[in-house]
Amino acid sequence: MSNPTTATVFQNFVPYDTSVEVKKPDEEQVFDELAATMRKISEIFNDRARNAYRSVHAKSHGLLKGVLQVYDELPQPYRQGLFAEPGDYGVLLRFSTNPGDILPDSISTPRGLAVKVVGIEDAEMVPEHAGQTTQDFVLVNGRVFGVPDAAGFLKQVQLLVKHAGDSQSLKQFVSSVAQAAESTVEAFGGESALLKQFGHPETNLLGETYSSQLPLRYGSYIAKISVEPASENLREVTGQHVEIGDNYSALRDTVVNFFKSQAATWEVRVQLCMDLSKMPVEDASVEWSEKESPYVAVARIVVPAQEAYSAARRVYFDELLSFNPWHAMADHQPLGNVMRARRKAYAASSKYRHSMNGREMVEPKTIDEVPD
Repeated sequence: MSNPTTATVFQNFVPYDTSVEVKKPDEEQVFDELAATMRKISEIFNDRARNAYRSVHAKSHGLLKGVLQVYDELPQPYRQGLFAEPGDYGVLLRFSTNPGDILPDSISTPRGLAVKVVGIEDAEMVPEHAGQTTQDFVLVNGRVFGVPDAAGFLKQVQLLVKHAGDSQSLKQFVSSVAQAAESTVEAFGGESALLKQFGHPETNLLGETYSSQLPLRYGSYIAKISVEPASENLREVTGQHVEIGDNYSALRDTVVNFFKSQAATWEVRVQLCMDLSKMPVEDASVEWSEKESPYVAVARIVVPAQEAYSAARRVYFDELLSFNPWHAMADHQPLGNVMRARRKAYAASSKYRHSMNGREMVEPKTIDEVPD
């Protein structure tokens, strides 16, 4: 399938080499603390609900399956790894919101999209994913991570632990105040990442653009990945207000109602690194300039009309599956300090969740294993 977009292709992309990563002297200690703190979040909510949830992005809103179609006629630098050759793969999409507990949708927080590509044959995987045939991309609706490294990430997660026991009424109050403040900022043409952490605008999550925020290897190069609305019906709901009211699961209902009768298409786009001083691997807080290196479309995700949240599918996605950036081909190995921290933290969180719930972790070989 041909790439429908026309893009300027630059030739001065930074080549991937192991030297692009520079480890901090104390990072393993920070990684251990982060893993322990994320587990603490799961322990707190497991004790409360008698069920272990993900440490982050616990509440799912849409559970979809579709097809990832890699474009042909891509410029050479973009023909790498999963996207080296045109072809179709099964794909799973899990839409979620950020906290590690199951909150009413009126407590509005940042959104996430976890993508699992299924059926990748004869590809070298990173060591902990050897023998598997999947590639995960863990994305959120923002271009920038917000803190430079795992130490900053640890402080954020420690803050979540500190407030994990807050009442829902207090969280609702904070969210409502932050939403009002964010609306005022946006009315004057601005946007506050900090305010959105507490009160994300109540918009349709299907119309969001989702990004890796953090770099990964892209075959011979280094990249960030995004998934952006492509079909007209998705563009129409971008920024669309969702009336939450007293509906605990308004976001889920919006997704379910959409896919009862409609198909949708997202585009997978890649931003290649051109200058490590301006587009660093180790500092996650620096936004890579799209003027320096624009995102280029390499594939599309086509999702047909379907039941977007069946009971069987919820168990499969939320109880059995694990989404992890280290479920990866060697050509798409995660890069940088925060990604290295995720290697330990995500694995530990998944192990705890599956163990406490008496579930065996599943990694599908084909899309046919996924229930309807």
